Amino acid sequence: MANKDISIQDFYNLIKKSKRGKFKIYIGMSAGVGKTYRMLQEAHALLKNGVDVKIGYIETHQRKETEALLQGLPVIPRRKLFYKGKELEELDVAAVLNMRPEVVIIDELAHTNIEGSKNEKRWQDVMEILEAGINVISAVNIQHIESLNEDVKSITNIEVKERIPDSVLREADEVVNIDLTADELIDRLKEGKIYTADKIHAALKNFFQKEHILQLRELALKEVASQVERKVETEVIKSNTLKPERFLACISSNDQTAKTVIRKTARLANYYNSKWYVLYVQTMDESPEKIPLDKQRHLINNFKTATELGAEIIKMNSNNIAKTIIEQCEERQITTVCIGKPHFSLFRLILFTNVFNELLKKLSFSKVDLIILS
Repeated sequence: MANKDISIQDFYNLIKKSKRGKFKIYIGMSAGVGKTYRMLQEAHALLKNGVDVKIGYIETHQRKETEALLQGLPVIPRRKLFYKGKELEELDVAAVLNMRPEVVIIDELAHTNIEGSKNEKRWQDVMEILEAGINVISAVNIQHIESLNEDVKSITNIEVKERIPDSVLREADEVVNIDLTADELIDRLKEGKIYTADKIHAALKNFFQKEHILQLRELALKEVASQVERKVETEVIKSNTLKPERFLACISSNDQTAKTVIRKTARLANYYNSKWYVLYVQTMDESPEKIPLDKQRHLINNFKTATELGAEIIKMNSNNIAKTIIEQCEERQITTVCIGKPHFSLFRLILFTNVFNELLKKLSFSKVDLIILS
C-alpha cells in the first residue's frame, strides 16, 4: 500500500508540474549589464512569432535604449496605491492572472512590495503566477541571492537588503547569465547608460570599482554554471548505486557566525542539488530560562534564514552534542557535517567532551566528511 501511495503522489506531482508555467531568469553581476534590455528584446521576438506576451512590470531606470524597446509591446497597467502620502505603483498580479498571457515579463525579482500587498516580495508574486500556468521571464542581480549575501558584502562592503531565497533559482527552468567585461561595464557607466551624470562619480568610487566587478562577475559565472550542472544532474538518469549527498550544518546560539555556516552549507547543498539540515542542540545551559533574549533572537533569525535557503531544521535537547550529531548523521544518512572553526563555541563544546574522538571515529567509519568552515 505504501508503494502504491508513493506512486500516486509521484504521478500527481508530475501532473502539477506540467500545469505550472515555465520560468526563465536573466542573471547579472550588477545593474547595467543589460538584463532588462535583453528581456525586452526577447519580448519583441516572441510577439513577432505570434506569442501572447505582455509586460507585467519593467523598470527602465530612465535608460533611453531600454525605454525605446518598450515601444510596441503590450503593457499590463500597474496597480496604483497610496503609501505614506505618496502614490506608488506595483505589479498587478490580479490583472496578470485575469488576462492569462502565454508569457509575462516581470523585472526586479528581489523587489519588496509596498506594505499591504498580498505578498511581501515580488518573487512570491511570480510563484503565484507560475502556479496559475503562466510562463514568466524575470531578472535579478547576483548580489540579491540570499546565500551570496555575505560574499557580496565582503567584496563591496555593502549589505544588500532585498534578497531572494536560493530556492527561487532552483525553481527556474532556465537561468541565463548576461555577461560583460569589467571594462565594458565601466564604459557603459561613464557614457551615462546606467546612472544619471550626478551619480556616476560616486558609483565609480564605490560599487563599480574594477576589482569589485571582477569578483562579482566570477560569482555570477559560478552561479549560472552550478545551475546548469544541477539541471544536468536532475534530468540525466543517474546510477542508483550512487549515494545522494546530504549535508548537516551544526550551529549553536553562541555561534556568532552561524549565519555564515548556514549560507556556506546552503551553497554546497545547492551545488550538489541535495537535501540539507541545520542542527541545533539545546543544552541545559541554553534552556529558554537561561539563554539571553538577544541570543534567542539570533537563533530564531538563523532558523528563518536556513528555512528560506531550503534547510530542514532539527532541534534536539541534549548535553552530549557530539553524540547527538552522530545519531542525526545515522538517522538522516548524512554524508557531510559542516561546522564552525575551533574558536566557535560549538566546536569548543565538542572539543572539551570525551566523545570528540568518538565523533571523528564514527564519522570516519560511516564515510561521513567533516568540513570546518571559516
